[in-house]
Amino acid sequence: MNSKELAQYIEATNSITKPWLLVQLRLKKLQERQAMLSENDYANELADIHQDLMNLGEWWCGIENEVF
Repeated sequence: MNSKELAQYIEATNSITKPWLLVQLRLKKLQERQAMLSENDYANELADIHQDLMNLGEWWCGIENEVF
C-alpha cells in the first residue's frame, strides 16, 4: 500500500481522528521520499515522527470501545 492508497483508506473509513493511522501515513510518505533526502534530513524527520508517536501516550485509555 502506498501513501495515496493509505490516505484514501483513512478518508473512506472516516479515520482522520485515529492518530496512529496518521503516523503510519507520515511514515509511508517519508519512506517514499527517502531516496531524495540526505541521511541527516531523513533521520531528523524520522525522529520527529517518532516523537509524535510517543506523545500519543495512552490517550485511548477509557475509550477503547469508541476508537478501536
